[in-house]
Amino acid sequence: MIFKSVGDERPYPEHGLSSRDWARIPPRQVRLDELITTKAVLDLHSLLARDSTFYGDLFPHVVQWHGELYLEDGLHRALRSALHQRSVLHARVLELDA
Repeated sequence: MIFKSVGDERPYPEHGLSSRDWARIPPRQVRLDELITTKAVLDLHSLLARDSTFYGDLFPHVVQWHGELYLEDGLHRALRSALHQRSVLHARVLELDA
C-alpha cells in the first residue's frame, strides 16, 4: 500500500495558513506509508502534467494532528514519487499537535 490510509476530508481544525505561511515551514522527509490523504479522487491530467507545480509550492503540505500525518496538498506529487519507486518525499509539515 502506498499510503497509510485514504481519506476524503480534513479531520483537523482549520489552520488558516496562506501560501506565504506555508513557505516559511522548512521541508522535511516524510514516508509515504505514514500519510493519510484528505482527497480520495485523483485527476490523471494533473498527475501526468509536466508543469503541475509550476504555479504552486514544490513541496506537498502535510498537517500533523493527533499523531497522524494528513496530506493536505500534494497528492499528485506524492503519487508521482511512488510511481518512481520512492518511499519518502520532502514535504512542509505543519504541527498542530504542538
